[in-house]
Amino acid sequence: MWLKNITLLNFKNYSDAGISFSETVNVFTGNNGSGKTNMLDAIHYLCLCKSYFNPIDGQQIKTGEDVFMIQGDFDRNLKNEKISCGVKRNQKKQFKRNKKEYDKLADHIGLFPVVMVSPYDVNLIMEGSEERRKFIDNVISQTDAHYLDQLITYNRILANRNAFLKQIAITKRYDATLLQILDEQLIQSGNKIFAIRKAFMDEFIPLFNHYYSYITNNNETVELIYQSQLSETSFEELLIKSVEKDRVLERTTTGIHKDELAFVITEMPLKKFGSQGQQKSFLIALKLAQYAYLAKIKGFKPLLLLDDIFDKLDDNRVQKLMQMVSHHDFGQIFITDTGIERVKSIFKEIKVDVTLFEVNNGQIQNA
Repeated sequence: MWLKNITLLNFKNYSDAGISFSETVNVFTGNNGSGKTNMLDAIHYLCLCKSYFNPIDGQQIKTGEDVFMIQGDFDRNLKNEKISCGVKRNQKKQFKRNKKEYDKLADHIGLFPVVMVSPYDVNLIMEGSEERRKFIDNVISQTDAHYLDQLITYNRILANRNAFLKQIAITKRYDATLLQILDEQLIQSGNKIFAIRKAFMDEFIPLFNHYYSYITNNNETVELIYQSQLSETSFEELLIKSVEKDRVLERTTTGIHKDELAFVITEMPLKKFGSQGQQKSFLIALKLAQYAYLAKIKGFKPLLLLDDIFDKLDDNRVQKLMQMVSHHDFGQIFITDTGIERVKSIFKEIKVDVTLFEVNNGQIQNA
């Protein structure tokens, strides 16, 4: 699978742009703020129906305009697939595949898998556990069409249980039968999600270890650890034990919504003890593992989007990374960087041809 071309209308800082891509390495160069990252985000939008950076669709529309459109042609299984997206202010977005609108956007997820590596990913390290659960869920959702439905079901039951706990606190009326029904529903849904997450992590962690070792020449000891309360105790037992605490706090304190992904370096938290370079290497390994997992499950190579990838990595790690992603294990790649000469030098050194684009204030042309 690869993206042959893209056209943008009033998307972020682009008024009107259209370009064709190579099947291999495509690099966008230009000053900060010129629109390089916006081009990657447009590609991400076509693949996953949303911006990588901002969940509010209306905020992607160029200032002063009322609508944005993105359209692209993919080569998928040697067939052309035309994907188009349109968003009008205060209206539901439209997503079409070969001119036919989807009944629901979830049907599009996973057809055109993509992996984005961005400075924004530091939130995976610095923010709370919800960010890391989202990472797990986003990867699985691109390979399992029913997983999103399970998550939606679980979150709905969880919201109902939390509302019931609040109601008990207000009315002082405790209905043990209703709580038991909610618990049984939560257990059934939660156990399915836990089983899927655990199976995923069992495959994912070895991939992560492989890529981190490659990038760093085995110079550092890191761990990626999936932590779940359900690993040690059954969900049923957890809910029984925590019922009094839940009533006091008026919320459900145990379950798969408390799962965590621990990032560890030399047996210490990466957040506190990892340098910027080590943190970036960790995140890149995480995303390359995501890529390898998607490629294995889907049977074809996803798109790889590398935003500002060379910042905070030493020359050796940059060269090793580019050498790896530019060869047969990876497919079509899109890269942004501020320095066109640096890009030319890196790819000349590893003897890989690239297609270069210069971006300047929402204007894009072949370099």
